Amino acid sequence: MIDRIVVWALSLRARARSERGQDVMEYALITGGIAIVLIVAILIFTGAITNAFTELKNCIDFETTTACGPF
Repeated sequence: MIDRIVVWALSLRARARSERGQDVMEYALITGGIAIVLIVAILIFTGAITNAFTELKNCIDFETTTACGPF
C-alpha cells in the first residue's frame, strides 16, 4: 500500500513539473485578455460606433439627399 502511495506521489510531482500544456494556457490567457479589452472598448465607445454606422447608413441611403460626413 505504501508503495502505491509513493508511486502516486512521484507521478503527481512529475506531472506538476512537466511543462506540457503550458503553451495552451498562455494562449488561453492572452485570448481571454484580448476578449476583455475588446468588450470594454465596445462598451465605452458604443455611442461613437452607433453614430458612425448611422452616418454611413445616411450616406448609402439614396432616397434622402443628406450630405455625407466630412469627405
